[in-house]
Amino acid sequence: MEPPAFVRLAAHPLRWALLTALAGNDLRVRELTDRLGRPQNLVSYHLRLLRDGGLVAATRSSFDGRDSYYHLDLDRCATSLAETGAALHPALRGETTPAHYGRIAVLFVCTGNSARSPIAEALLHRRTGGKVDVTSAGTRPKAALHPDTLRVLRDDFDIDLAGQRPRALDAFAGRRFDHVVTLCDKAREVCAEFPSRRHWSLAEPTGYAAFRRTAAEIDTRVRHLLPDLVVAQGKEAQP
Repeated sequence: MEPPAFVRLAAHPLRWALLTALAGNDLRVRELTDRLGRPQNLVSYHLRLLRDGGLVAATRSSFDGRDSYYHLDLDRCATSLAETGAALHPALRGETTPAHYGRIAVLFVCTGNSARSPIAEALLHRRTGGKVDVTSAGTRPKAALHPDTLRVLRDDFDIDLAGQRPRALDAFAGRRFDHVVTLCDKAREVCAEFPSRRHWSLAEPTGYAAFRRTAAEIDTRVRHLLPDLVVAQGKEAQP
C-alpha cells in the first residue's frame, strides 16, 4: 500500500524543514534559502511540490509586489495529519483538548489597526474566553475601525466592537509581550525589533466579501495559534 500523501510529502528532509520553518511565520523564498542554507532553485522546487500537495500556499506581498510570502494551509495540514493517523489505526485520530491560559500577553499589529489586527484581537479574545491579555495596534492608526470590520465581526462571529478605536503602536513601547503577530507586510518591516514575533501575510481587505474571507482566514490562524499559547504558559510556569 502507498503511504498517505502527507507522509510522502513531509518525509523528505528539506520539505519537512520548509514545513517547520513556515509553521509560525509567513516567509519569502530568499528568507527560506537563508534559513535552510540551500540553493534557491532547490527550495523553489520543493515549495512547488508542497503547493501542489495543498500543504503550502503563497500570497503576493503588499509591501513589494515582486515578492511572495509562503504560508502553511493549517487546516489542510491538520486534516492530512488526521487522515494519516487514521490510515494507520482508527485510534490515532487527532482530538482537540481544552486549553487553559493565564499570564500570556499577545499583540497583533497592522498598519491602520482598523481591520486585520482588531479582527485578530477580537477572535483570539473570543476563542480563549477572555483569559489571554490580547490587544492590537497600528503603526499608522486610522481614526476609526473600518465599518466592514464591525459588520463582519457582528454578522459572522456575534462580536460587537462598536466602542473600540484604533490604537498607536507607540503606546506599547517598552511593554513585554509573549507573542507579537504582524498581519501586514508593511508592519512587518516596522516591527523587526520585537522579540517573539511572527508574521501572517494578509492583504488589506477591500469590500465586504474580502473582509469575510480575511476574517475567516484570521480565525483559522488564531485557532492554530492556541497550542503555542499553552506552550508559552508552560514555559513561564517553570521555576
